[in-house]
Amino acid sequence: MTVYLWEWFALGAAILGLILFDLFGHVRRPHEPTIKEAAIWSALYVGIAIIFGLIVYWRHGNQFGTEYFAGYITEKSLSLDNIFVFIIIIAAFQVPRIFQQKVLMYGIVIALLLRLIFILVGAALIERFVWVFFIFGIWMFYTAAKQVYDGILEGRARGKEIDPHEEYEPNFITRLISKYLRVTDGYVGDRMIARHQGKTAITPLLLCVVSIGSVDLMFALDSIPAIYGLTQEPFIVFATNAFSLLGLRQLFFLVDGLLEHLIYLHYGLAVILGFIAVKLVLHASHGYGIFTFVPEPSILVSVGFILGVILVTIISSVIGARRLNKK
Repeated sequence: MTVYLWEWFALGAAILGLILFDLFGHVRRPHEPTIKEAAIWSALYVGIAIIFGLIVYWRHGNQFGTEYFAGYITEKSLSLDNIFVFIIIIAAFQVPRIFQQKVLMYGIVIALLLRLIFILVGAALIERFVWVFFIFGIWMFYTAAKQVYDGILEGRARGKEIDPHEEYEPNFITRLISKYLRVTDGYVGDRMIARHQGKTAITPLLLCVVSIGSVDLMFALDSIPAIYGLTQEPFIVFATNAFSLLGLRQLFFLVDGLLEHLIYLHYGLAVILGFIAVKLVLHASHGYGIFTFVPEPSILVSVGFILGVILVTIISSVIGARRLNKK
């Protein structure tokens, strides 16, 4: 796939434009989004991602167009796991509802910049070392197993009253900032830096932004190897990550409160990640002439498998949730 420099600039300009539009069009006016508003903007971001995918089809052909959509669908599915954690973090910091858009937007911008670094490093590694796919594959197997474990824990806790504050533990970066910088006792409107007792201090809002942005590093360790299992093109990897992340803020308000009905989400994600792990290991093995008698799943097979798993997960979750509610 030959990507010209102007295409990178065009993608960067589109992403920057969307970020600025969000910052000055929505986040600047603190308010609590309605379900209707969140649904409209979520649909708009999905529409933009689809249009971009069609452009990839037109510019670079069926193979790379299909890789883009496979990557986008996978990243969008994995982003639901992000939302679970974001809900816990925002609840732990007790962020007022009208300021949650700002927290999410700035957290997503930090996450996007960090992921760009991860993607460039990953691209440099896989270009030089085929064995890196073994590492990615093993990590995907571990991540899939962790999803199953999380699903089991969630199933045991279902129906019990769990305080989200008890589930959240500040990460190293958040603890470090809290230790060496002055933090205000409470929120100062939607400000991130304020004067406190005659001295400049950061607010809990900024701490929450840093927490969300830095915790996404862990998600990047999962999602970026996963997308490299579907395509080795950095342009597609970055585009799918960017469009899935940029639509995350609207998706948060749309599915907040509905995620509890997707009771088998962890198991569905585990199956998808397990499939990608097999694909990564096969790709690496074929590079060394091992297991060549086992064909690597094509991108069309991958798309069909991922969509099928998502569909089965949603249907089984809805049926399972109804049965639990009847008990």
